[in-house]
Amino acid sequence: MAKDKQKKQRLRNKLLHKYRLVILNEDTFEERISFKLTRLNVFVLVTFSVILLIVLTTFLIAFTSLREYIPGYSSTALKQKAIELNEKIDSLEQAKIRDSVYLMSIRNVLTGEIKSENINKDSLYKSFELDAEELKLTANKQDSLLREEVAQEDKYNLFETATSKVNFVLFPPVKGEITQEYNPKEKHFAIDVVVPKGTPVKATADGTVIFSEWTASTGYVMIIEHPNNLISIYKHNATLTKQQGELVRAGEVIATVGNTGELTTGPHLHFELWSEGYPINPTTFIDFKR
Repeated sequence: MAKDKQKKQRLRNKLLHKYRLVILNEDTFEERISFKLTRLNVFVLVTFSVILLIVLTTFLIAFTSLREYIPGYSSTALKQKAIELNEKIDSLEQAKIRDSVYLMSIRNVLTGEIKSENINKDSLYKSFELDAEELKLTANKQDSLLREEVAQEDKYNLFETATSKVNFVLFPPVKGEITQEYNPKEKHFAIDVVVPKGTPVKATADGTVIFSEWTASTGYVMIIEHPNNLISIYKHNATLTKQQGELVRAGEVIATVGNTGELTTGPHLHFELWSEGYPINPTTFIDFKR
């Protein structure tokens, strides 16, 4: 105990021992400025200076134009230049299309397909322009009847009303050929995607694993709950790499494609999406093509 007290006392004495910092004139040795300092004061001053420097640097990067000189930050001038180039490219594409039409007309005249003594380039361009005032946008009788029929069919369709709840793009769990489409009339609330056995299955969005077990009919099954009351289901897997309660990120591998369970005819992924208790068509939000 006595040694500990002595060590603490020595440390305290070192931190609080006073020193004098003197600035002298080199020629006359006249004292110009002097400061009384301790090790503790120097430590506090250095720490405060470092924190102040970090805060000022962060402020300059976040709220001034200096951030444009840091790699990774976009430049306002660069954005403006990109917009201008995009507009020029669009104009050039339009001019290219019109010139192609003009050259095609000349070729047809030279080959004898079209007889014309004079081809006016300006009049030819104008003939391909649409006059908005001459367009008839009123619906005809057949169109009105079709709209009414579709409205009546969708009025009590629970599956269609659920699709409007999800308005964001999801990550494809696998990419391959869809052998069986989403068909609620036949109680097939999923799509079947054929891919080689052992292909990694990825989470379609951030979420929490709420089921990761074996079932007799569909083999290894993974169910993930996502934000916005969205649930994704992955069936017939060969292996599962995540357990119930784990958090997953979009695109993270959660399983491998297999051929497990009684209700399967080959290696594929049976993928379902449910929104607020209703099934939705996964192809509406995900592109499964390679």
